Amino acid sequence: MDFALTEEQDAIFDMARAFGEEHIAPHAQAWERDGTIPKELWPQLAELGFGGLYVSEENGGSGLSRLDATLVFEALSMACPSVAAFLSIHNMCAKMLDSFASDEMRDRYLPAALSMEKVFSYCLTEPGSGSDAAALRTRATATDQGYSLTGTKAFISGGGYSDAYIVMARSGDDSPRGISAFVIEDGTAGLSYGGLEDKMGWRSQPTRQVQMDDCHIPATNLLGTEGEGFKYAMKGLDGGRLNISACSLGAAQAALTQTLNYMAERKAFGKSIDHFQALQFRLADAEIELQAARTFLRQAAWKLDNGTPDATKFCAMAKKFVTEAGSRVADQCLQLHGGYGYLADYGIEKIVRDLRVHQILEGTNEIMRLIVARQLLAER
Repeated sequence: MDFALTEEQDAIFDMARAFGEEHIAPHAQAWERDGTIPKELWPQLAELGFGGLYVSEENGGSGLSRLDATLVFEALSMACPSVAAFLSIHNMCAKMLDSFASDEMRDRYLPAALSMEKVFSYCLTEPGSGSDAAALRTRATATDQGYSLTGTKAFISGGGYSDAYIVMARSGDDSPRGISAFVIEDGTAGLSYGGLEDKMGWRSQPTRQVQMDDCHIPATNLLGTEGEGFKYAMKGLDGGRLNISACSLGAAQAALTQTLNYMAERKAFGKSIDHFQALQFRLADAEIELQAARTFLRQAAWKLDNGTPDATKFCAMAKKFVTEAGSRVADQCLQLHGGYGYLADYGIEKIVRDLRVHQILEGTNEIMRLIVARQLLAER
């Protein structure tokens, strides 16, 4: 079994890391204070092919594997996991357009998504349906000209910021097969947004409720086939779980690298604190956790790329393991910085805050355990 990355994969990682170091890291704390990411950033990322990482080359995308994509998100998260995670959401939407949209819809929306002229957000979660996503209540009623959508989506990254939204809504019965997917553009009559959420982390991402009140869209804004929306939404989640895991991995790695440098400079009792064995053990544990997480993540990505029967289980296991390992490592890095780790100037506390939500979104880590347990029992 070959664990080495190819030269091309190393180049992808290096390109993303260099971009992050130059264009994201110097501004990450300011963007967090401002509560927004400048929209000029996205076309710059799109020039590198990052607007459609795993959109097929046939449709203008980069055609990368899911393993390749994890390298991009790991590298960008070393600069800021909040920015990298938002890019992951846009890529999930772009892939849905690539995979399921009609030729007409694809021609209408995908080029702007790939260039990131239009930024897309993903709308599944509702105030009353998080882990039980299939219980969503947003209703899409057929009209003479298309559909009328009414309902509220919650915790939407890019709510009121993005240019278009892929919305899962109930067009049929109360089962998952009654759910369809639709594209709604910003500015559509009946579309509005809640107040800006005051969050623990990911503060540079504007997060709001997305509200639809008799929101009329043409029939051509149905994504794919009516009744298939929940299936489309779930298909995107395996890859999304890998992406968010990669974001945890990259940010935690950045925290550890910074901690190593800090400990070499910080002196106590006449020597730098990296000479104390008790603290060296903490560094070793962090390195072991991150290397184990990296191997596990890349194995899961390989399985998804190759369509193995256990790919969903491995994506769930990787998401649970890597996001929790990332948070543990970041927390230890804060501890090793002592009081300075608690100060915003050092950037470690931001990483701790940003990574905490990774155990909740793309399916909570409790749901990841449920997926694994059910597949274990089914295999018995």
